[in-house]
Amino acid sequence: MILRVNKNFNTLKGIVTIPADKSVSHRAVIFSSLAQGKSIIKNFSDGADPHSSLEICKQLGADINIDSSTITIVSDGKLKATSQPLFCGNSGTTMRLMAGILSGQNFDSTLTGDESLSKRPMKRIIEPLSQMGAKITSNDYRAPLEIKNSNLKAITYDLPIASAQVKSCVLLAGLFSDGTTTVNEIYPSRNHTEIMLKHMDANINYSNNQISISKSNLSPLNIEIIGDISSAAYFIAAGLLVPNSEIILKNVGLNPTRAGILDVAQKMGANIEILDKKEICSEPVGDLKIKYTPNLQGCEISGELIPKLIDEIPIIAVLATQAQGQTVIKDAQDLRNKESDRIKTTVTELKKLGAQIEETQDGMIIQGKTKLAGGICTDSYKDHRLAMSLYIAGLITDKEISVNDFEWVNISFPTFEKLITELYFQ
Repeated sequence: MILRVNKNFNTLKGIVTIPADKSVSHRAVIFSSLAQGKSIIKNFSDGADPHSSLEICKQLGADINIDSSTITIVSDGKLKATSQPLFCGNSGTTMRLMAGILSGQNFDSTLTGDESLSKRPMKRIIEPLSQMGAKITSNDYRAPLEIKNSNLKAITYDLPIASAQVKSCVLLAGLFSDGTTTVNEIYPSRNHTEIMLKHMDANINYSNNQISISKSNLSPLNIEIIGDISSAAYFIAAGLLVPNSEIILKNVGLNPTRAGILDVAQKMGANIEILDKKEICSEPVGDLKIKYTPNLQGCEISGELIPKLIDEIPIIAVLATQAQGQTVIKDAQDLRNKESDRIKTTVTELKKLGAQIEETQDGMIIQGKTKLAGGICTDSYKDHRLAMSLYIAGLITDKEISVNDFEWVNISFPTFEKLITELYFQ
């Protein structure tokens, strides 16, 4: 589907309630399927990826009832064998987290994915799981993953890169291992796994960059899922870039291991105010007031900041095209292993629009402030985050643009276009 970016507006005004956090939704449905008893999950994500996790948990024996955005899960705490492959769709989170769990079960299983997911690297989880005694056969370290019944042993694992998915995979395998499994991080990555498992009475401890876990019986989960800051990022950028805009984003998750987009915005001098900050189920949340900021400044984005905003780099690149001076993004080589090679695809498509942007091995360099010409059809490369970033860029181009394969936004944010156009103000 080719979507034309509607430019029939003068500015952006209004209030948006940000949809449920995708990362937290994955974990809520997966962990609840491992708990004995009845769990209730309110405000579950409507994105395709978390629903891949939900369908796999159903297939593995969890009794799941869906009523609008509320999910009720009843489980005896034990997964059941299935003779059918477990289809993860486009979701790398589903595949990597479930691989850790399934490695410790007393039955064999197979994880598969769509064409895009089947190209993504799984060596990063297969190696530590194999050290724990898991028996995994793959297609040159890619899906499908055939996981054999095995007895796991605890390990201490030093993460080579900051990755919440790899960390979570190893910790979840540790739930079924003899001994105490410890993961050491270079930099803190998103910590929703640790927070939720602690909330469910797991034997887990974490401080600084070290997390340890041992066999645990999980208590049922009752949770209201916070808004997804990765989804909010597109509205943050739109509010900062479209002249005279003023918008309020409700229910935004502000977990410091995820809120790197706000750190960058602050470095750039953005006009953002946090309102009504509170905590929901051990996760910080608040409302954001975003005002148009015509004098953004370029900055460097690197090091421990990268894991806090790895999914937001395409939209940050759009922001950087409108910031005075040079913006350098580095230490982000893991972007090449996402739904697309997000370094190459982001640079390629923004360059088509007129941005002064160059690719580096581990990031990109952007010169601003630059007028974006538009007047072309851009390509999303079937990458939901790139598609939404290009849409936001299209709001400030001189000429109208369109985005190819825009339907891939349904992976994470099916209501994106509806919510952004509701802010159009004449």
